[in-house]
Amino acid sequence: NAVGHYISPFHDIPLQTDAEKKRGIPTKKGRSHDNNLHHMVVEVPRWTNAKMEIATSEPLNPIKQDMKRDKPRYVANVFPHKGYIWNYGALPQTWEDPNHRSKHTGCCGDNDPIDVCEIGSKVLSRGEVVPVKILGILALLDQGETDWKLIAINANDPEAHKFHDIDDVEKFKPGYLEATIHWLKFYKVPEGKPQNCFFYDGKFKDKAFALDVIKSTHDCWKALHMKTCDAGPINCTNSQVHDSPFRCTQEEARAMVESVSPASPRIESDGEEQVWHFLGK
Repeated sequence: NAVGHYISPFHDIPLQTDAEKKRGIPTKKGRSHDNNLHHMVVEVPRWTNAKMEIATSEPLNPIKQDMKRDKPRYVANVFPHKGYIWNYGALPQTWEDPNHRSKHTGCCGDNDPIDVCEIGSKVLSRGEVVPVKILGILALLDQGETDWKLIAINANDPEAHKFHDIDDVEKFKPGYLEATIHWLKFYKVPEGKPQNCFFYDGKFKDKAFALDVIKSTHDCWKALHMKTCDAGPINCTNSQVHDSPFRCTQEEARAMVESVSPASPRIESDGEEQVWHFLGK
C-alpha cells in the first residue's frame, strides 16, 4: 500500500471510499463527491486478453493469470472487439458465497469477489485501485451459478459527472451495454463451450438494485471473517482487517511473499501469438 505494507487486494482494501465523510464538499474541478463511491481493484486492463484474477485461495491473494491444464489462460477476441472491452476487476471485501442462494436469482454465488466492468475513457493498469461510481448490474448464469457483473465508471473520469444510473450509459455511450451482452454471451464459445445465459432476460438492473447486491456480497465477506460460514478454499489471510482472526503481522506478511519462489519466464511461439510461461522451482 502507500506506506509500503503488504496487503491483500481481496481483504485489506476498504469496499467504500471515504466519500461519506466528504459528502457535498466540492472537488478542485468543481465536482461534488459522490456519496456512494466504491474501490475497484483492476485485474484486466481494457483491450488485453490475459485472464488475470485475484487468487482467492492463496495467502494475501495476489493477482495472477488463471491456468488451465498447466497453461496460462487468454480470452479470445470476440468480433469486432480486441480482448476485454472494459477495464475489468472486482470490488474488494465482497464475496459471492457458493453456499448462499441469491434472493434475486435463486442460484448460489461463484466463490469470487463481485466483478466490475469499468466503462471510463482511460485504460487502467493491472493492480490499480480506483474509486468507481456504480451504475447498474447484470446477472450472468455461469454453469448454474450466479455471476454478477457490475457496470461502473471511474470517478476520476472527465465525464463521470454525467453518469448516475444505468440509463445514462445508453444515453452517453450508446451501444456499450449491447456490446457487453454480446461479449459476455459469446466469449467462451471459441473454447468449445456453449453460449452464456442471463437472468432477467439479459436486462440490466439499475443502481439501487446493484447497491443491494453489493451489500449482500459484503455481508457474505464479513461472514468469512467471523467464521460463521464455510470458507472452503478461500484464504482469508490479511494484514489490515481489525478484529479479524486471520490477521497477520507485517513480518509474517513479508515472510509469506518472500517464501514464494521467483518466476522464471520463458517464451515460445504459439502460432501468431507469443505465450509467456512462468516456471517455479
